[in-house]
Amino acid sequence: MSTNSSSADNSYLWPGVPLALASALLFGASAPLSKLLLGSVHPGLLAGILYLGAGLGLAIVHFGRRGFGIAQLEAPLARRDLPWLLLVILFGGVLAPLFLMLGLSMTTASTGSLLLNLESLATMLIAWVVFRENVDRRLILGAFAILAGAILLTWSGGSVSLDLGALFIAAACLGWGIDNNLTRKLSSADPVQIAMLKGLVAGTVNVTLAFAIGASLPSLPVVAGGALVGFFGIGVSLVMFMLGLRHLGTARTGAYYSLAPFIGAVLAIAFLGDPITLNLLLAAGLMGLGLWLHLTERHEHQHVHDTIEHEHRHVHDEHHQHDHDGSLTEPHSHAHRHEPIAHSHPHYPDLHHRHGHKHE
Repeated sequence: MSTNSSSADNSYLWPGVPLALASALLFGASAPLSKLLLGSVHPGLLAGILYLGAGLGLAIVHFGRRGFGIAQLEAPLARRDLPWLLLVILFGGVLAPLFLMLGLSMTTASTGSLLLNLESLATMLIAWVVFRENVDRRLILGAFAILAGAILLTWSGGSVSLDLGALFIAAACLGWGIDNNLTRKLSSADPVQIAMLKGLVAGTVNVTLAFAIGASLPSLPVVAGGALVGFFGIGVSLVMFMLGLRHLGTARTGAYYSLAPFIGAVLAIAFLGDPITLNLLLAAGLMGLGLWLHLTERHEHQHVHDTIEHEHRHVHDEHHQHDHDGSLTEPHSHAHRHEPIAHSHPHYPDLHHRHGHKHE
């Protein structure tokens, strides 16, 4: 790079890492809060309420921006994005939350929260194996530490006890792992618009299915509480996650996101009275080690940017050196072209660094 300052050297961590960690914090808090509500509402209906709360809340944000004359800085969804959006809604908005609510209804909130670490593993494995995103040894070691912690949570009487609740949560994690990788295809577009549509469609489907199998409408405070948890724990969290994808790539955003279960487990112990067991402490230690390995990873090498044309929110930095007709404020969004460039600096596989590597 052209600068050798320490702040510039660490700029690849900003804003992707804080966004991914903030997303994890909000989603992690949603698991024990959802557990509190499950005693008063059918799991499938709660999944629908959570996503409708996210969708309706973000709809207020989305259309409120126009009402207050706030400039649209993000690229809108294009027609070519619709198939990816439908798949994202199916796996991440309909199937995964339904499986999670069923799983949480059959296990403790702290154990359920820590098992959600499997989402980061599913996300990283799919990104590595299917989409060929570069994953280095440090990230793999961290993943194995997280997996060991998740397995330890199911260890009972000298054997691994995979009860139905744990299997449902594992299925939810797989669904979100698929969702996270498909969402990468949409990461250059407006995250509020995408999360709004996902919440509204997925929430409507889950609520309809819940009523179809006999679920009854809970009290207004339960509905309001579920909608509020959904807005922050799913809606705002998803917006931050998508922005993290834009800067970090799928595998690493999923790795940072593995903080979520720790937040959920701590809150479950503090407010729901879940027991502190030896298995829980050992699992938390292993998962903490995995998270530390992910957070301290550094990826830098000489790389080449090929010609690319796309549209997304940006400022004129080292990777955006193009002209405009007239004056524009920054940041802004428009279709633009990147000319080939070769250089070396710390980076993640973001929108502009999706190149191959000689060793995987």
